[in-house]
Amino acid sequence: MENNTQSPTLDNKKPETTSSFAVVGAGVVGLCVALEAQRRGHKVTLIDDKAPGKSTSSGNAGYLATEIIDPLGTPEVLRSAPKLWLNPKGPICTPIRYITKAAPWYWRFIKAAQPDQAQRGTEMIHQLNKESVGAWKRTLTDIGAEALLIKGGHLVVWENPDKRDEASKLIEKMHSYDISCELVDGNNLALLEPELSQTLSHAVFFPEIHRLSDPYDVCKALFDAFIKRGGSFISARVNAIQPYEDSIRLVTTQQTETFDRVSICAGAWSKTLLEQVGIHVPLEAERGYHVTFPNDKTRIHHTILSADRKLVLSPLDAGLRAVGMSEIGGLDLPPIKKRYQVLREHTKGLLPKLFDNPNLQSSEWMGHRPSLPDSLPVIDQHPLYSRLSFAFGHQHLGITQAAISAELLLEKIEMRPTRIPMEALRVDRF
Repeated sequence: MENNTQSPTLDNKKPETTSSFAVVGAGVVGLCVALEAQRRGHKVTLIDDKAPGKSTSSGNAGYLATEIIDPLGTPEVLRSAPKLWLNPKGPICTPIRYITKAAPWYWRFIKAAQPDQAQRGTEMIHQLNKESVGAWKRTLTDIGAEALLIKGGHLVVWENPDKRDEASKLIEKMHSYDISCELVDGNNLALLEPELSQTLSHAVFFPEIHRLSDPYDVCKALFDAFIKRGGSFISARVNAIQPYEDSIRLVTTQQTETFDRVSICAGAWSKTLLEQVGIHVPLEAERGYHVTFPNDKTRIHHTILSADRKLVLSPLDAGLRAVGMSEIGGLDLPPIKKRYQVLREHTKGLLPKLFDNPNLQSSEWMGHRPSLPDSLPVIDQHPLYSRLSFAFGHQHLGITQAAISAELLLEKIEMRPTRIPMEALRVDRF
């Protein structure tokens, strides 16, 4: 049963259980699920063929984007999509070799972007985001790593002074959802961020936004706590899932094991695993890129989203990171190299002094966001085999929603009241 009743906190008594619980996928969502299952008394094994936190989770901007409440597909996005697509330096692209494969996903995306469905998506994302910071505080406090969560504030900036109405509309919408923000003009923006280009016209400031010190460091802290508490890690790929009424068998590249419960949290790699158990979801790998400048994290004090350039700048412990691009491109194609240059050009437009250094160092990365056409994750159990559960498909909000997703999933598995309704997050909704 699902309702809006607040669920127990971490301080409540753990249930009596010795059940074995496997989590497939050691990204940030899988790590949060593994820890939450441990807290609930389960004996947990984490399985991934990649090092924990080293895949998609390591490369994001690291901020809890609770102000991003709209799905990726909205009527406004559909209207602007052709212009964005035709811009060679724009944020949207589909590799030529993948267009045919991407077409069915885009068709579902267009349908999900219709006004009524998009609004329902906004309401659901807002509910998840509203709970996300509290869940992260509980998670990190529980493992003694609360210092990794920073209340740093966030800026959405515009270069074109003719777009002040966009800022006003954003503020009006945010206030309608009780999200704190305010308009900042160019002069005050320069006080907040002196290194930003003087050509910036105005911004919207979100004072309550939090960020992680570094996404990989947080994943490492989660994994270290999981191991110290008796968790096991198997470095292997899961080749087959065999569900039974009283157990779930996993066949991996290393061994075959049987567990009382299994949760699939494998991000963009979840789709093929679900197909083995009769579930077909329109999950696509939405490729994102970043360029990190390791010696320049102190150039900015807040996370910054450029409304014009569609990229995020983030001051992480790993360095100043520029994150952007949205490519429905699958899991196998190599990165498009020119995307890194576009990110550098956009970064220079916002932080010109950064490029005065003739010895400027930087690194490049491309990862795979797990995206569903309606921009909502799956947090659910198999309709026939309740011992098999799922948490994946968080698109751009994996870091934001990881901790709350873990809490919701364990609430659902243990048939406790969930703190928000979860009908929209069913695995069979497609």
